[in-house]
Amino acid sequence: MTHFRRQIFILIFLAFSMAAYAAAKFQLSVSTQTGGDDIEVGEQFYVYMKLDNIDAEPSAPEVPGALVKYFTLSSQSSSMSSINGKVTRSQSRTYVATCTASKEGSFSIGPIQVGDVRSNKASYTIVKSGTGSLSKLQQRQQQQRQQQQSAQQGAYGRDPDDANQGPKFIGKGNEKLFLKASVSKSSAYEQEALVYTVKLYSSYAPIKFIGATEAPKFDGFVVEESDETSKSLHYETYNGHEYATAIIARYIIFPQMTGKLTIKGNTYTVSTDEQEYYDDPYFRMLTVRRPIQLNVTPNDLVIDVKSLPTPQPADFSGGVGQFSISSSLSSSDLKTNQPASIVYEVKGSGNLKYIKLPDLNDLYPKQLEVFSPTAEVNAAAKGVTVSGNIKFDYSFTPLEMGQYQIPEVSLVYFDPSTGKYEKSVAKGYTVEVDKGSLSEKSQTKNRLKFDESLMSVGRLHKAYAPIVYKFSYWLCFIIPALALLIIVIVYRRHLKSAADIVGTRMRRAGKVAAKRLKKAAACMKVGDREHFYDEMLVALWGYVSAKLNIPTSELNRENVAQRLADAGAPEDSINSLLSVLDDCEFAKYAPGSGENELQHVYDRGTEVINSLEDSRLTPQ
Repeated sequence: MTHFRRQIFILIFLAFSMAAYAAAKFQLSVSTQTGGDDIEVGEQFYVYMKLDNIDAEPSAPEVPGALVKYFTLSSQSSSMSSINGKVTRSQSRTYVATCTASKEGSFSIGPIQVGDVRSNKASYTIVKSGTGSLSKLQQRQQQQRQQQQSAQQGAYGRDPDDANQGPKFIGKGNEKLFLKASVSKSSAYEQEALVYTVKLYSSYAPIKFIGATEAPKFDGFVVEESDETSKSLHYETYNGHEYATAIIARYIIFPQMTGKLTIKGNTYTVSTDEQEYYDDPYFRMLTVRRPIQLNVTPNDLVIDVKSLPTPQPADFSGGVGQFSISSSLSSSDLKTNQPASIVYEVKGSGNLKYIKLPDLNDLYPKQLEVFSPTAEVNAAAKGVTVSGNIKFDYSFTPLEMGQYQIPEVSLVYFDPSTGKYEKSVAKGYTVEVDKGSLSEKSQTKNRLKFDESLMSVGRLHKAYAPIVYKFSYWLCFIIPALALLIIVIVYRRHLKSAADIVGTRMRRAGKVAAKRLKKAAACMKVGDREHFYDEMLVALWGYVSAKLNIPTSELNRENVAQRLADAGAPEDSINSLLSVLDDCEFAKYAPGSGENELQHVYDRGTEVINSLEDSRLTPQ
């Protein structure tokens, strides 16, 4: 039984070991170009993503404080083992993100999740350019010296762990890989077409051209990019060594200013495998290929640009190159007020897109009205220049009948090969213009004919005087302006009075009392004695409360008499008001009386309110 338990324990242990061996892992690491601890702003560094036994594909990570330029698979490996018939497979892949530091600070990346597995967290610091623990320039120089020593001595006995190092920066290049920039002419005329070429030289095998991180700096040039680059590698001997070469960039450039102009090369990235040699005690010499990325910059160039010879011809078209001009007329039989067209075609090579023809209105007869042309450009960068043609389609309209001569048109350009101004001439035509009907689509209008009798010396006739001279014209502006001003004044007064709640209530006291008296009169007509006296009391007390601004809780005979006297009310009006109030209070509970009594009370109440309104009270 003990032996059986021991076997079970061993099987469980092996199962856990195999599971741990095949466990999925995801590791992150950050490395600089030179292997230093500090990353400087503008420096290139790398983020490595190592995935063990993970089938999912990762995407390019977001790296704080940096710009991710490339994200590629750097290396991969797989293995298989069999224990007691149990087959276990494992695989490992390493991806590298090429980044450029853009902002100072302390940053971290991760954890990143790929599939169901999360990575660790990697931290890094970006410092100001030139403030690292060791100058990056010194580090790169040191690295280049080490590479040169390795190339000369064979690089035996290197540590195999270096196979996981990141891409290297070799600046302008070394003896194994470099770029060479060239230009068709180092001295040229302004606007002359030049060819700028970047050629790759490599003794690595194989290589993969990834691309450029930015465009070359053509300050002072107009640029036309050419697609005539190498589709495959060619072998060439340079300085006694054989290299695989390829033209990776070609531009047609046109200098726009004189003097010494500099073209600065840009950085290109190349991926390849580097062979490394190890002295193994059992197998002796071993060769290992290590994938690397190389960032190389071609040499800068200086071009001496000369100005065009002076004096320039008055009709110089601005063309620099070799050109010719021809013309074609749609028809030589024309009619008045009906459009026709003539096409001038310029062919050749050079700065074709910048050629201008002379103003044809200065060359053509005045009886032919010429309009601005439409240009159709068909030119592309080919060989060592820009070649093709450009068509200028002119529309013109004959204005009068007769026979006219369309003159020759000259194209004056500068030929750099001869160093002189040359001329090409397009032929002219003789046209016959017959009478034609006035077309609605005609591009011209009848000439205006003025009656000189309608004009006096120094001023127009009254019938044709501008409308701004008439008073009625300005009246259309004055009346709306005055109306708007009055509306604004009235509206502002309305807002001011509406804001004075107490004053508004005092002013409207008489109107409110009149409405109450109407209700009392309605009750009197139907013989409703009780409600009649109620409405009379409400009208009188309400009038006094609103007119004198007395709260309802303070309404009594003594207070009302005193406040009316202070406001300047006549004494007989005060007595009449108090008398009417007393009669209404008494009659409300007294035995019924006739309609004449109700009318008498109504008249007295109306009279006393009118007298108080006429008194123009001034409440304190």
